[in-house]
Amino acid sequence: MIVSTTKEKFDWAKYKDSLKFSLYCITHPLDGFWDLTHEKRGTIAAANTILALTLLIRIMKLRYTSFIFMQVYWEDLNIFLYLASILFPLALWVVGNWGLTTLFDGKGRLDQVYMATCYALTPYPLIQFPLMVFSNFVTVDEAEFYSVVSALSLFWAAMLVIAAMGQIHEYSAKKNILFTVATLFAMLVMIFILMIFFSMISQGVAYFISLAKELMFRI
Repeated sequence: MIVSTTKEKFDWAKYKDSLKFSLYCITHPLDGFWDLTHEKRGTIAAANTILALTLLIRIMKLRYTSFIFMQVYWEDLNIFLYLASILFPLALWVVGNWGLTTLFDGKGRLDQVYMATCYALTPYPLIQFPLMVFSNFVTVDEAEFYSVVSALSLFWAAMLVIAAMGQIHEYSAKKNILFTVATLFAMLVMIFILMIFFSMISQGVAYFISLAKELMFRI
């Protein structure tokens, strides 16, 4: 029982340290993302927390951002599709990047690609939350400031993702940029394949439904 309690405390401490380490990663990306995987400073639990906070902020922005900057038509909004618009590209990026780099001497594993990508999202909740609050105290004339800072959070996160992939795969800058572009292309290919797959499934289901209706009509 004593050993179990000690282990639980150690895991909790490691989780807090790994979550705090995300702040170091976004300010020292080269050293941070190297240590994240090679020195095992990151954890999947912390990565999941950052992703969950990102999704939470996205939902909160719909409700609490001033109507000056965001107009939401709740009757037309599907919250699950809204969240999928983040999770689906994330999954495509992780699988696509890992699949390509595995074929070309990439050092990162699938879980490391996922973890580093989630850590790179840290600027989004850190910037968007106070920006969401700030939006309710500014005027239309200050909208440009809001837009610039909001775009900055996305740009910062994107640059961190690129830096993270270079560090965990141990690629040079040119090779990393090349595989970033290749991963984006792979994402488009996967979307195309999925569209064909689901189209075939829907056509197959529609055929069997029409066949069943025809049989029931004849009977």
